[in-house]
Amino acid sequence: MANISIQDVVKRYGKTQTIHNVSLEIDEGDFVVFVGPSGCGKSTLLRMIAGLEVITEGDISIGGEVVTDKDPAERGIAMVFQSYALYPHLTVRGNMSFGLRMNGHPKEEVEKLVLKAAQTLQLESLLDRKPAELSGGQRQRVAIGRAIVRDPKVFLFDEPLSNLDAELRVEMRLEIAKLHQSLGNTMIYVTHDQVEAMTLADKIVVLNKGCVEQVGPPMELYHTPSNLFVAGFIGSPKMNFLPATVTMANDKVLELTINGRDTIQLAPKSYNLAQGDTITFGIRPEHLTLDEEGDIVLKFQNQAAERLGSATFMFGQCAQVDGFKVQLNGDHTTNMFEEYSVSCLLKDCHIFDSNGRRVPSNHNS
Repeated sequence: MANISIQDVVKRYGKTQTIHNVSLEIDEGDFVVFVGPSGCGKSTLLRMIAGLEVITEGDISIGGEVVTDKDPAERGIAMVFQSYALYPHLTVRGNMSFGLRMNGHPKEEVEKLVLKAAQTLQLESLLDRKPAELSGGQRQRVAIGRAIVRDPKVFLFDEPLSNLDAELRVEMRLEIAKLHQSLGNTMIYVTHDQVEAMTLADKIVVLNKGCVEQVGPPMELYHTPSNLFVAGFIGSPKMNFLPATVTMANDKVLELTINGRDTIQLAPKSYNLAQGDTITFGIRPEHLTLDEEGDIVLKFQNQAAERLGSATFMFGQCAQVDGFKVQLNGDHTTNMFEEYSVSCLLKDCHIFDSNGRRVPSNHNS
């Protein structure tokens, strides 16, 4: 295993800059997930670490050694791609051993390494099959096994589960998590799926338009997102946002008017806000309840509902803002276009300033 240091890395294609002065420190044994929407630069950054993209500016070090100008084979990394990239004419054993054999490793050593990887991934019974005889999940495990036998310092995963169906994605997420626990290698994983990021990562790197928006443990990003982008990206369903204005702020009252309509009150001095400030009020759907018992009560008009048994999702309008979501535990019967009272606790509220930056609570910043 090895640590990775990324210092002021820039990537340009002609006059177009896609990565903007990214700096990151990844510790030995970390499982780090790069997450963000399509086109945010996460795969480009991963490919620069792998040596598959030339770095325009900056440096990357692996295990304390600068590898900026080194070939991929000299970096001590192994990469698993979105495409399985298996040789159809070779068996599982042949695919997993191919790289070692091409590099002249002794036959006995290669067989030992392949068997060890096959045991780790529960592929022993499939070693003599060809890719056409395997399921999608089995093929992806073979691709991972091909990386394991190289005994790399760092594993790089580029959206490895995106070709699998929903059930297999869940199974493979668990397999990859167990693999990290077993091997302990440093791993970097790229995905656009924030559920994968939340369930796999020790540390999440949220990227947007080639810039790092926030870095931290999954629950830190969930509870204290640094800005509107992170708040809207981390969490499923995404956070509700309501435009608001501070209509009163003194020692006794902190009052917000939501979208020029509904008035709510926060604890006095709970946020450094002044009268007239334009802000965004955020609340996660799972922190709302169908009652008036919370610290803040809002009026919500239901326009659609999804009843999943274990949870019910209501979609509608709040303070004339469309797309407002409420998540309820269990199976709830709801009526279309009926108005409900929903409430939340002050501790679950999020406030963002006019620039989209999180305003920390004075009680728990």
